[in-house]
Amino acid sequence: MAEKKYKYNRKTLSYEKIELTIKDRLLKIGTHALTGVVFASAFVTLTYFFIDSPKEKQLKRENSQLLLQYELLNKKLGQISRVLSDLENRDDNIYRVIFEAEPISKNIRKAGFGGVNRYTNLEGFQNSEVVVNTHRNLDQITKQLYIQSKSFDEVFEMARKKEDLLASIPSIIPISNDDLKRVSSGFGMRMHPVLKIPKFHEGQDFTAPVGTDIYATGNGVVKRVAKERFGFGYHVIIDHGYGYETIYAHMSDILVRENQKVLRGDVIGLVGSTGTSTAPHLHYEVLKNGYKIDPVNYYYQDLTPAQFKEIVEQSNLPLQSFD
Repeated sequence: MAEKKYKYNRKTLSYEKIELTIKDRLLKIGTHALTGVVFASAFVTLTYFFIDSPKEKQLKRENSQLLLQYELLNKKLGQISRVLSDLENRDDNIYRVIFEAEPISKNIRKAGFGGVNRYTNLEGFQNSEVVVNTHRNLDQITKQLYIQSKSFDEVFEMARKKEDLLASIPSIIPISNDDLKRVSSGFGMRMHPVLKIPKFHEGQDFTAPVGTDIYATGNGVVKRVAKERFGFGYHVIIDHGYGYETIYAHMSDILVRENQKVLRGDVIGLVGSTGTSTAPHLHYEVLKNGYKIDPVNYYYQDLTPAQFKEIVEQSNLPLQSFD
């Protein structure tokens, strides 16, 4: 029960009971309520901003762990990036050099992602910078891996074509070493056996007995089979692809047909002396992109260095050609 209060009245010289008006009562109640609200607000503010709840403590621990994991992930991405850079360096400076291909531009390998900001939904948080950088690094590595994968596909295709090219280049002599009696007239100015005047000899003559096997010097397709009374006489032209063609002339017999596929070492005919020829021999020519070139530069696959040197020396002798 509330304590009663009195005040002294000097006029009546007596104590009179203090009676509170409704306004005074409301004011008193409001003052107490306001004080309570202030203290309550201060308490709530203190506990909210300076004292963590168990749930908040748990969330902070989880955020710390996530931040640590992002940092570890960034370190692993850095390691992957270094390994990828090594692969890119080998690709540009070894693999592509071997196959005579241009290296991939760094602008293509390292180019970013254009257009709108891809990471807007990751911004605005306490650790947004770490999260955005991690996603950016991951996206960059993903793109570089894709480009490198496509590059390796190209290198594989170039290797496959290189293998086919090496098999197609005319790189053996067209007559077996065992049957080779003598390498006569080589590529260059020679005395023509019929006209008796200096004339440019556009191939290589190999003397051998009639009926000696003649071999295709590289993989290819028989482009022409001809049997003429003059000129090359019985002769075969093989298209090896990649700009290479070979001509085998003055045969006694032809053992292939036009459009037939042949492999290096296949017998395509026999040595003879048909056409404009003065003795049994094979006249052999090599063409690159339509231009006749010295065949001696292509006898590197089945000859020893000593044999190759001997053939080069014989080819350079100023002998009379057989055709």
